[in-house]
Amino acid sequence: MTDRLSEKTLDQLSQEARRPGYDRATLRPRMVHLGVGAFHRAHQAVCTEDAIEAKGGDWGVTGISLRSDTAETQLAPQDGLFTVGTREGQDQSLRLIGNLTRVLTAPKAPQAVRAALAAPDLSVVTLTITEKGYALDPATGNLRTDAPEIAADLRSPREPASAIGYLVEAFRNRREASLAPFTTVSCDNLPSNGERLRSAVLQFAGAVDKDLASWIEAEAAFPETMVDRIVPAVTEEDLARAEAQMGLRDEGHIATEPFFQWAIEDSFCGPRPSWEAGGALFVSEVAPYEAAKLRLLNGPHSAIAYLGYLAGHTYVHQVMADEDLCAFVTALMEEEIAPTVKAPDGFDLASYTQDLRDRFRNPALNHRTWQIAMDGSQKLPQRLLNTIRDRRAAGAPIEKLATAVAAWMAYARGRDLNGEPIDVRDPMKDRLAEIGGAGSAADLVSGYLALKDVFGDDLPRDEAFRTAVTGKLEALLAGGVTAALRG
Repeated sequence: MTDRLSEKTLDQLSQEARRPGYDRATLRPRMVHLGVGAFHRAHQAVCTEDAIEAKGGDWGVTGISLRSDTAETQLAPQDGLFTVGTREGQDQSLRLIGNLTRVLTAPKAPQAVRAALAAPDLSVVTLTITEKGYALDPATGNLRTDAPEIAADLRSPREPASAIGYLVEAFRNRREASLAPFTTVSCDNLPSNGERLRSAVLQFAGAVDKDLASWIEAEAAFPETMVDRIVPAVTEEDLARAEAQMGLRDEGHIATEPFFQWAIEDSFCGPRPSWEAGGALFVSEVAPYEAAKLRLLNGPHSAIAYLGYLAGHTYVHQVMADEDLCAFVTALMEEEIAPTVKAPDGFDLASYTQDLRDRFRNPALNHRTWQIAMDGSQKLPQRLLNTIRDRRAAGAPIEKLATAVAAWMAYARGRDLNGEPIDVRDPMKDRLAEIGGAGSAADLVSGYLALKDVFGDDLPRDEAFRTAVTGKLEALLAGGVTAALRG
């Protein structure tokens, strides 16, 4: 039986795996990451590793899971060590990441989590908690104080469970101890993610202690960011491949693509790692990078997920190998989305969209359509609906965007086009299923458009939008994906 990766077994690690170029013993708890899942390990953790190797620093990371103990189970027995496999074609290069020094599960060790966030050495907190983790109204961006976890935290702010509650309690502890606040860096796919996080924290803090809210507003920093790297859910096949390659069993292994992008607003209230050494771009304005990525990568990704799943495709690269779907994705990007994107200076939009399609075609990643389809009610506003709003304001066609929205509605019913059940993962799952029992396409559209948290007040009143989505949904339900694409 192969030994488990850990500090004690590193002498067995194959020379194929690149090792940290620094002494782990020098690391201190300088950073906390909330949501220590696959994306963080393949993105921020790798960039931090590059920063330490290139520029030095003692940037040890405490990883915190706010819900599941999966990360702790995977990584704590390995002393926080894990490998990242970068795949291109049939090749995979392995890299051992060493900056994660501790892993905690908040429900199991809430006091340890609060202590980690109050540590004097802490200067940066990063987050990858997915859109739903912020408890924001998808349409307005305001904190949902009626969300069960937020409401519970507001009743007992000293014993939080949510990310927002933990952050506010951490700021309270630091203020009382006369410690400087940390910079809080959202790394999730939210428009204006830094400002939204800042607003949520201030709304929560203001509800429990207005003086604390004023201190946070004056002293803390919440820079905007844009992150981009495709990181599929790991499979047993991935773990077995890494084990054979490195000679050790790594339960925390992650596979990803070569592409990496991270744009960060240069607005910190204290020290930070030299992430630019790892390829991060520090800019004065993140919004143009964010809009390009959210609209041209995430929007088509959602369209690929829903249409691809309904067409019977398990993986993104299979969708892109489907002639009709590939043509649809190309036209969606170039004809309906790209005209709404104001690219950053020097940004080649045509090359970017072509590169995205090449990334989607990468057969080594096995990125599941079902994985991308998760939490659609939280993702649709920023990925597709805001683009539709811009197109409607310009009087421009929305046929392909409407097709993508119709595909989400068909998927959200909880059954595929053959009537087989779909395991829909969404915070609004029960409501989506209730609406999905309606008979006609028009009834389904009316039911889903009534979800103001998703569609706001404007789109339900837009008859051209309603008509376009209804027509596409009728074609989809009657004739399948091919009919919807050609109808």
